[in-house]
Amino acid sequence: MTTSTEPAAAAPPAPRWPLPRGLIVLLALAAMVVVIAGLRAFAEILGPVFLALMLTVAVHPLTNRLHRAGAPRWAAVTVSLLSVFVIVLGLAASLALSIAQLATLLPSYQDRFAGLVQDLVAWLGGLGVGADQVRTALGRVDFSAVAGMLAEALLGLAGAFSNLVFILAVLLFMGLDAASFPARMRAVGWARPDVAAAFSSFARGTRSYLVVSTVFGLIVAVFDGIALWWMGIPLAVLWGLLAFITNYIPNIGFVIGLVPPALLALLEGGPRLMLLVIVVYIVINFVIQSVIQPKFVGDAVDMSLTLTFLSLVIWAWIIGPLGALLAIPLTLLTKALLLDIDPHTRWMTSLVTMGAPEAPDDDPRPTPPPRRGFPYAKPVEGNRSTG
Repeated sequence: MTTSTEPAAAAPPAPRWPLPRGLIVLLALAAMVVVIAGLRAFAEILGPVFLALMLTVAVHPLTNRLHRAGAPRWAAVTVSLLSVFVIVLGLAASLALSIAQLATLLPSYQDRFAGLVQDLVAWLGGLGVGADQVRTALGRVDFSAVAGMLAEALLGLAGAFSNLVFILAVLLFMGLDAASFPARMRAVGWARPDVAAAFSSFARGTRSYLVVSTVFGLIVAVFDGIALWWMGIPLAVLWGLLAFITNYIPNIGFVIGLVPPALLALLEGGPRLMLLVIVVYIVINFVIQSVIQPKFVGDAVDMSLTLTFLSLVIWAWIIGPLGALLAIPLTLLTKALLLDIDPHTRWMTSLVTMGAPEAPDDDPRPTPPPRRGFPYAKPVEGNRSTG
């Protein structure tokens, strides 16, 4: 009896790396250091460019909707650009006016600050702490330091709009180029579908994040502003605007938006009013920013909490205040350029996202697929002879 066996299908060959993988990782880390150093060297230029890019991506759907509604392409682009210009100029003017009002208001609190220091010395003296030691310790904290802290918190954010002319110019050119961007992406999709999918995913995630952060930022700003106005805190509109802007800063934006009004409440009404402001902010911002908003932000960008915090630290260190405001969109752009654009590295996205599938059991190792051929054939028991 003759038997015929077909050759088992050969498994696809494993990719051969020209260099050891460890050396490739070291070279990639070295290249990353060089890139980060270059980004820091050109931070004053790249910051406004990134801001203009994110604003262009955010407003681009308005151009498409107006064009589909029957408006000429040039009219749709003009309306979109004017909308962005109004937003940027409005925020810059509001911050500049508010900072000027704060600079005029702060000198009137110098006597109150001295009175608070005397009250603190008396209170600590009642606890048995020597008055001379307290005065020595508090001598290093003067009114100019407190006023400087308030001013730096606002000037750091206002610095994002310091190069306003350059931002508007980049916005103009990007908005004009964005009119033909859908046709370009379709052309790219024919030749490089993975590249087109990566950039489309970045645009969708960025728009979703900006929409969610803007909506919840407006809600937080309205509630905080009304609460501060009810408590009699000066410049309630300014602190509401600050709460709106810092809502784009992940994780610690709430703290940055709280410090200036809390310090002003201390100067205005003493420790009780400051504690009241802190409690009100915690209640409002905890419910909105820590309970409700993360659900929508997680659905929009699908980033882990660790990556969100590290992106804030890294981009703020590289670019400055604009890096803190644009940390999430810039991380989405980096992810699209480094991971999503290549099918061989796309698997790494499950390490940095929140929606990665879990293993079905406690064993972290995946179940190997069945091999081809005859791996499960029963062993032959003895030798059989045929005649």
